[in-house]
Amino acid sequence: MTTDLSWMLEDIVTNVPKARHAVLLSADGISRGATQGLVDDDLRTISAAMAGMQALSRAAARFIEPVQDPQWHQTIIEFSHGWIFLIGAGQGAYLAAAAELDVDIQQISFRMHRLVARLGNNLTTPPRVDAEEPSLHGAGASNGSEQGGRTGTVLADLDEVISGVHGARHAVLLGAEGLPLGATSGIDRDLVDTISAAMMGIHAYSRVTSQFAGVQAGAEWRQTVIEFQHGWIFLIAGDHGRLLAAAAEHDTDIEEFTTRLGEVVPRLTEERIPRQEAPSDV
Repeated sequence: MTTDLSWMLEDIVTNVPKARHAVLLSADGISRGATQGLVDDDLRTISAAMAGMQALSRAAARFIEPVQDPQWHQTIIEFSHGWIFLIGAGQGAYLAAAAELDVDIQQISFRMHRLVARLGNNLTTPPRVDAEEPSLHGAGASNGSEQGGRTGTVLADLDEVISGVHGARHAVLLGAEGLPLGATSGIDRDLVDTISAAMMGIHAYSRVTSQFAGVQAGAEWRQTVIEFQHGWIFLIAGDHGRLLAAAAEHDTDIEEFTTRLGEVVPRLTEERIPRQEAPSDV
């Protein structure tokens, strides 16, 4: 089916103040409709990035805990100048919407989910790609326990946050080049490497969608939040290109957790953390 459903997407930008754009896309990154004002090149970039974002999100689901079939709910990207929201829209389809920073988040979420319900049978086309959950570095077979918790550098500040918030699970600090600089205790090194790779991909996809949220000089990415049925994953910007990834169960007090993470990020991204030496080329 190649029906253009753009006309139905106008409901979001028409009825939600501060909403900017909406795009309907397939699992393989092909646009099936968009609101007015998006040029073709931007539309292709956004559709591909959103599809890649969702695939990597599924790969990172076991950062929270291993589950047989992780149920992804939504991904939210925050910039200094706006938001991007991504939700499922039927088999092999996704709905993305962009809005200004002061949009009513509950209102745009309601409109997006109502639109998905209205689209109904228009979104029954199966995905054109293999829908199996992706794996990174072949790490999907590991349950995080075989390696005895080899985490490299354990960061006491992160351990304090994780132990002090009910439902908080793990956290990993990444350097600007994508290598893990440290993590909380009790997380397997293979899982750290897997999550690091997934988070760097999610970070790249997040940044490339900045213009979807609006064109603004000096715009900065702040964080990407991924919600699953069994929990949450946060990827937060730090100084000097560092990133903090953290995971929590679904019943965690998210306000408390994000507040505690926000307090610790400046300390982690400023302090000098010993780097593990990489093998030299000879």
